[in-house]
Amino acid sequence: MLDVQRRLAAQILKCGRNRVRFDPGRLDEIKEAITKSDIRSLINLEAVSKNKMLNTSRFWARKIKKQKKAGRQKGFGSRKGKASARGINPKRKWMNKIRLQRGYIKSLRDRGIIAGDIYHELYMKSKGGFFRSLRHLKLYTNEKGIIKK
Repeated sequence: MLDVQRRLAAQILKCGRNRVRFDPGRLDEIKEAITKSDIRSLINLEAVSKNKMLNTSRFWARKIKKQKKAGRQKGFGSRKGKASARGINPKRKWMNKIRLQRGYIKSLRDRGIIAGDIYHELYMKSKGGFFRSLRHLKLYTNEKGIIKK
């Protein structure tokens, strides 16, 4: 019935034929429109319009992304996968920790604060994972009287 008009309107509005909407009260005017210029004038008069897309809204996805960027919505209920899969690689974590500890022990030895045998003992302890962190290593050396403040 209005196939030609629907096709022309779809071309002008840059959408599919199913999205073209005709005003039910002005169907007589639309039937008489047979050129693109006629359809354009009807579009300007709002007798022919384009329906909104029925897509899934990205509003909530954008909102959640913004909140996560600010540090929200990252609790245990939102997590999938092991902690090692989400954060820093366990090997990289170990490498960072051991390099710090070895560097500290080496600086103590080079400055003459500790002797070679104590250096070796601390080195082997850190290699065995005895110290949780550099802070723990420093606490240990102060408590045992290896280093005096």
